[in-house]
Amino acid sequence: MRLLFLGDIVGRPGRTVVCDALPGLIKRYGLDFVVINGENSAGGFGITEAILNDLIDAGADCVTLGNHSFDQKDALVFIERHDRLIRPLNYPKGTPGKGATLLKAKSGADVLVVNAMGRVFMTELDCPFRAVDNEITACALKHGADAILVDFHAEATSEKQSMGIFLDGRVSVVVGTHTHTPTADGRILSSGTAYMSDAGMCGDYNSVLGMDSEEPLNRFLTRIPRGRYEPATGPGTISGFAVDIDDKTGLAVNAGPLRLGPHLEMAVPAFWSDT
Repeated sequence: MRLLFLGDIVGRPGRTVVCDALPGLIKRYGLDFVVINGENSAGGFGITEAILNDLIDAGADCVTLGNHSFDQKDALVFIERHDRLIRPLNYPKGTPGKGATLLKAKSGADVLVVNAMGRVFMTELDCPFRAVDNEITACALKHGADAILVDFHAEATSEKQSMGIFLDGRVSVVVGTHTHTPTADGRILSSGTAYMSDAGMCGDYNSVLGMDSEEPLNRFLTRIPRGRYEPATGPGTISGFAVDIDDKTGLAVNAGPLRLGPHLEMAVPAFWSDT
């Protein structure tokens, strides 16, 4: 099974580049399953139902979230209607939505997607390690799911790496989101789990984390807000993590970065071939 994960979509540039390019990528490379982090897709803060539908129409099989899950207040309502939209599962009990979903890939495989959020330098939530462990124990690899992907939305690289080691051999993919900067450590861990500390973002990299640089720079220099953060408006770049998964074991056999667009060096996985 061929899986693609795309990092945090930031604003219109991210939405545009993903919706324009994704259908062609799916067709050209025979992608079986696509997961996108969409928590910054609505002006940099949260997601709307219209944007969610646009991403699904473009080919996303599942959309994950993070600390901005409910910045758009309507998300508290529409998240209950969509099996393909999930928020971190370690939010408090009673939070609308769910933190994991089991979906069919184009290949017919059952894919469990789990979304969790870190605690280091972030909002205090329930323990993500125990929460993910409970989820994958209830729906284990090759016993409840043919493949398992975990989107770990976290700030600290140490916490992300710890999650990768904690889940190595028990899930197909652990990929980090939130920092909007792609890391160079995409690899397959010793027991077969594909891992990358951060998939980066889909947005304008001529920016500060996808935002127009003027206001972030002002706040660093003066500590006095002059306005709200606004997404940068230049051309977007796609950034993500590509993984080939063994159908028999559910573990990774190939893994590598995908980067398409300006500002970053282009990267297309060497193991991808046209269908």
